[in-house]
Amino acid sequence: MTRGNQRELARQKNLKKQQQSKKQATATGKDGNKGVTLEARKQRDADIMREKQKKKEAAAASAGATGGGTSG
Repeated sequence: MTRGNQRELARQKNLKKQQQSKKQATATGKDGNKGVTLEARKQRDADIMREKQKKKEAAAASAGATGGGTSG
């Protein structure tokens, strides 16, 4: 019955391998960042965040303009 032991050892080995690969995965290794410098990534991310902020402000302004007119 060594087969159960082999399975357990294989599971442990695979778990260790997966943990090592997670540690080695950096921002440069991800698909969206391949071939892009750090400065370019920072600029791209900043542009994305600015666009999100503009959309959020526009949504807040339109919500405030339509629902904020109650005075007593």
